[in-house]
Amino acid sequence: MTTLNRPGAPDGHVCGIDTAMEVIGGKWKVLILWALHEHPYRRFGELRRLLPGITEKVLASHLREMEADGVVHRVSYDEVPPRVEYSLTEDGMRLNDALQPLAAWGRRCHSLEATVQVRRVARGSAETVDARGA
Repeated sequence: MTTLNRPGAPDGHVCGIDTAMEVIGGKWKVLILWALHEHPYRRFGELRRLLPGITEKVLASHLREMEADGVVHRVSYDEVPPRVEYSLTEDGMRLNDALQPLAAWGRRCHSLEATVQVRRVARGSAETVDARGA
């Protein structure tokens, strides 16, 4: 993923967040990082099964980009049939550690959202009962 140069920065990056977003930007890259964190040393097909909805083309493209960015390590074994395994590099592990607070924030928001939804449903049921009883 290439970021176009932006005014004020010769390499196009304005700050560290900008650089990080170039590496993890997109729908699937963070999920690939998380899958490799939870299930290290995975083959392509195993990764694809861990990420329902991702296409082979997108997974292959993201893995190549993440390898070029130094967060994913690819090992090809000289076997028949050929075997390739993916794992996180040290930088990939550090990046995943940096994403932990974001994951915690998401879990809190999701939990809060679920609580609010349950209250709305319960309130809606009570209002329905009140309307019928009136």
